[in-house]
Amino acid sequence: MKPLLKIAIPKGRIFKDATKLFRAAGLPLPEDFDEGRKLIVQSPEAGFEFILAKPVDVPTYVEYGVADLGISGKDVLLEDNRDVYELLDLNIARCHMSVIGLPDWKPVYYPRVATKYPHVASQFFRERGQQVEVIKLHGSIELAPLIGLADRIVDLVETGQTMRENGLVELEKMYEITSRLIANRVSYRLKNEAIQALCDQLQPVLLTGG
Repeated sequence: MKPLLKIAIPKGRIFKDATKLFRAAGLPLPEDFDEGRKLIVQSPEAGFEFILAKPVDVPTYVEYGVADLGISGKDVLLEDNRDVYELLDLNIARCHMSVIGLPDWKPVYYPRVATKYPHVASQFFRERGQQVEVIKLHGSIELAPLIGLADRIVDLVETGQTMRENGLVELEKMYEITSRLIANRVSYRLKNEAIQALCDQLQPVLLTGG
């Protein structure tokens, strides 16, 4: 029996979209896969072992080889810049990253920008020749301009409802964000046949939008 292909999948919204995509591609997943609390789930029929992880940890697992493949949002890949192969744009969990602020925001010298993505934000403003102080937050980023902590924020926008309910507006759209299938570099060489077979099964579903 061939060793199982280990795939790291983030919990939450991406998990639901990814399992739907896998099933649409005809991959046999366990019936209770969506409901269980196990962190490692095997699917011998499909030839997979799934590792359920926090979204920010998936690229780390893949880079260090404890997972052969992973599904990660492009926002996490941009921020962490892990040494992995990006194989497919799965076109799920679609949103975008934007600069956001109060509608009456006025440019100030050396503004403060709050975000969960300090590397991405710093690089974005540096490429535009703008000097900013970047403040990393982990919770509700929308609070920062409301309480005077930051002049602007960099955050993901899906529907924009939270942003609008807090009186904020998009000032500049930065990047389109979707989830990607990524691979460990060594696994991609050693398990290329199995990895390519998975990509080939997923590709028609991606082309038809699932």
